[in-house]
Amino acid sequence: QHAQAHTHTHTQTHAQDYERIRDMTVAVVGMGGVGSVACEMLTRCGVGRLLIYDYDKVELANMNRLFFRPEHCGLTKTDAAAKTLTDINPDTAIESYTMNITTLEGFDAFKQSLTDPNTGASCVNLVLSCVDNYEARITINQVCLELQQDWMESGVSEDAVSGHIQLLVPGETACFQCVPPLVVASGIDERTLRREGVCAASLPTTMGITAGLLAQNALKYMLNFGTVSPYVGYVALKDFFPTMDIKPNPSCINPLCCEAQKAAVARQNSPEAVAAREAAAAAAAAAAAEPLHASNEWGIEMVAEDEEQGAAPSGQQAGSSSISGSTAQSGAQGDQTQAGGVSGIGSELKVDDLMAQLSALNQGS
Repeated sequence: QHAQAHTHTHTQTHAQDYERIRDMTVAVVGMGGVGSVACEMLTRCGVGRLLIYDYDKVELANMNRLFFRPEHCGLTKTDAAAKTLTDINPDTAIESYTMNITTLEGFDAFKQSLTDPNTGASCVNLVLSCVDNYEARITINQVCLELQQDWMESGVSEDAVSGHIQLLVPGETACFQCVPPLVVASGIDERTLRREGVCAASLPTTMGITAGLLAQNALKYMLNFGTVSPYVGYVALKDFFPTMDIKPNPSCINPLCCEAQKAAVARQNSPEAVAAREAAAAAAAAAAAEPLHASNEWGIEMVAEDEEQGAAPSGQQAGSSSISGSTAQSGAQGDQTQAGGVSGIGSELKVDDLMAQLSALNQGS
């Protein structure tokens, strides 16, 4: 019953595909304003398993954001989130990890939690990064490169009026070190930045929108529907949603990224990949050539403008004979037509004239 309640939103057309959400495992790193809300959305959608990571505790200062409540103060964010998510949907398995992934011990524990002990490969379908610092993003980037795991990164600006989400596929898109942020490229330690003029209170609206974009993109990725956006930004001041593709940097400083790029090129040029692209193009062309509606019960036809003009005289003759035939039939029934002053109706008469003559016929009868 719980599973049915939390998968009721899907359309019947994709019902069979949507059921796959129960088999999906998602790791969400960071239980802040974006990560906690994204977890709630995925839980309500019926995702099968969630791995959540954070090292901080819930404070009263967090109440200006969504998800957490005052009674959660003092609890670790992972414990508070696990309890709330389980109450929302008991069918979603929640695994909480209270750890700082940027430490050496945290890095190893984080990677181990994402690794299948039997195969050594990743045991999750997707990793969502909802952290707020460069060090944590680099850690996630490194682990996902080592495991060849796709992941999505998200963030909200310091002034809380813009945000973004980004898909990172090892070798196919830029990793987080291919195009470093301006602060990092300038050699500035982000921890030493002065934050003058920055709004102290984060906006739950911006974080909610960013979390919604992230969860929606994750669903499209896992269930293979729609277009999975490689990058979507959000500028609240102008209601602007920029999108772009970020290609990998051949000179990336991370050797694992460079190796993944070479492997991706080899896969794209393989005979199987070429044949698959050609088959997809042929299928798309065939689908475009098929009529949208096979049946035409109303007999509607599209006629070119020159054909319509050429057919006009014959149409007028047909209309003339039809009207004349009606007049002749009326004359055969008696002299009422002549009494009404109608001697014949031609095709060149206007509608008003026809209405006047019809009125005269009715008065005569």
